[in-house]
Amino acid sequence: MNRRVWAVVVTYNRKSLLRKNLEALRGQTRPPDAVLVVDNASTDGTAAMLAAEFPEVQVLSLPENQGGAGGFHEGMRRAYQAGADWLWLMDDDTFPEPGALEALLRAAEELKPPPAVLASTQLLPDGRPHPTAAFVTPTDFRRLSLWLRYRPRYRPIRWALFTSALLHRSVIEAEGLPHKAFFIWEDDLEYTGRILRRGYGYQVAASRVVHQSASKPYVSATTGENRVYYGVRNRLWVLRGPAFGPLGKTFLFAQMALGVLGFLALHPSRQSVAEVVRAVRDGLGPTPTR
Repeated sequence: MNRRVWAVVVTYNRKSLLRKNLEALRGQTRPPDAVLVVDNASTDGTAAMLAAEFPEVQVLSLPENQGGAGGFHEGMRRAYQAGADWLWLMDDDTFPEPGALEALLRAAEELKPPPAVLASTQLLPDGRPHPTAAFVTPTDFRRLSLWLRYRPRYRPIRWALFTSALLHRSVIEAEGLPHKAFFIWEDDLEYTGRILRRGYGYQVAASRVVHQSASKPYVSATTGENRVYYGVRNRLWVLRGPAFGPLGKTFLFAQMALGVLGFLALHPSRQSVAEVVRAVRDGLGPTPTR
């Protein structure tokens, strides 16, 4: 099996987190064959830090901040065109434990049917399971039967997040690249959900990463930035698209509705209501296309 792996890391003005991420990639028991950092026009000295401390890393400097969605779109394009067999996608606040990639590749060899997507087990810095672990649950009998076969090492998933996801190049051939228009949030949900509606994916227990951020609903835990617009607009795009069937869409809609109610309860203001209304309006407008 071809196993040329490119790690694709998207960053924006988080130099210290990126440094920690790249040190963790250097320490892998099975290192990636190439590391590509997609720099979303950072202004905090990221480029100089990379040149001085990580000369082996390839850098794709974007002319403007295109968000996580645009960063992964361009990084995946570069890795795919360079001949990568597997693309290991992660944010700059993801810190893989030393055996994380080795465990993912071992799973790729052992699992049948062959997986299109493999996800790491995510932990908070204090070792507790990350809240996003709730996003990777089986939703149909096919995945339930696989869970019974492979537990506890592998858990079938219906979608994955770009905070340590290993994708085979065949998914790009079949589904193209993530939609840039999402900018931030939900691009990974839509993309992997589209892949795994027909394909197979698993969360690998032995592949462990620490994910620094534990975001509150629609508010960035690291910057305090209000992201309700992107969260609601993009979730509506997902609900109107082909990535999920009726059961999955019902769950995702209920999750969004609870998130919006929680946001409005914590941030009651006309501005908050206006942001939700604007997001709904745009989410019901034209959806992104490949």
